[in-house]
Amino acid sequence: MKRVLFVAALLVCATAGVLAQGDPERLRAAKALFFDRKYAEARAAWQQVLATSRGADADAAAYWVARASEQLGEHERAFKEYDAFLARKPANRALAEEARTNRVGLAARLYKSERRQYLPVLHEALSDPSKTVRYYAALQSCGLGSEAGRPALPLLKTMVQTETDDDLVQRAKLCLLRLDPKALSDIRPSASAPSRNGDAGRGRTLKVRIFEQGRRKVSVDVPLALAEIVFKSLPEDARRELRLKGYGDPERFWEQLVKLGPTQIIDVEGDEEGQRIQIWIE
Repeated sequence: MKRVLFVAALLVCATAGVLAQGDPERLRAAKALFFDRKYAEARAAWQQVLATSRGADADAAAYWVARASEQLGEHERAFKEYDAFLARKPANRALAEEARTNRVGLAARLYKSERRQYLPVLHEALSDPSKTVRYYAALQSCGLGSEAGRPALPLLKTMVQTETDDDLVQRAKLCLLRLDPKALSDIRPSASAPSRNGDAGRGRTLKVRIFEQGRRKVSVDVPLALAEIVFKSLPEDARRELRLKGYGDPERFWEQLVKLGPTQIIDVEGDEEGQRIQIWIE
C-alpha cells in the first residue's frame, strides 16, 4: 500500500512538473494560429494551454485568449479576459502594459457604443503608472465628446509642453482642439521642445468667424501650423464633401488659403439666410 502511495505521489509530482514547464510546441502552434489570423482556433488553443499550464505559460495564455477575443470583435468578452489576465498579477511587465493599453482601447469603443459604464476605466487610466497607457488614454478620450474627455485636458497639455516626439505632440494638439480649442491658447512649449514644422507659418494665425442673423456665433483662432495638420487629417468623406461643394482638390484649397495676405479674407454666404463665414490669416 505504501509503495502504491509512493508511486502515486511521484506521478503527481511529475505531472506538476510538466504543467509548470508547459509544452513549447503547443505554445508555438497557438501563436501560429493567432498570427495566421485564425482567431477562433487560436483562442481555443490558448484556452487549452491555460487549462493545463502554470506560471508564465498560463499567464501568457490568459493574455492571448483576450487578444484573440478582441480580434474576433467580442469586445466585452475581451475586456473581461484582460481583467482576468491582470488579476493574475503577471510577472511579464510588457504583457501587463499591453493588456492595460488594449483595455483602454476597448473601454473607448464600448463607451462609444452606449455602454457608459466603461467611462471610469478611461479616466482611471489617465493616472496609470505607465506613460504609454496614460498617453493612450488621453488620446482615446478626445473621441468621447467634450464632457467625457475633459479629464484628459491636463495630461494633453503636459504632452504638448514636454513631449519630444513631434508626432505625439501634434496628436495631442488635435485632441485639445477637439475637446476645447481655447485650451491651446495658454500653452507654451518648454525650451527643450523641438520646433514644429520648421518656420512655415510661425507667428501666423488662422481666424474663423461664423455669423448667423448678423450675430457672431463662432469665433476660432488657430495657429497656422496646427490648422494645416487639422485640415490634412480630414477624413475622406469630408474631403469628398468639399469637392462636391465646388472647392476642388482639398490640398490645392489649403495651399491657396495659406497664400492669403494678412488682410485678405474669404467671405462666404452660408446656405441659410443670414449666415456668413469669414476666414483670414494674420
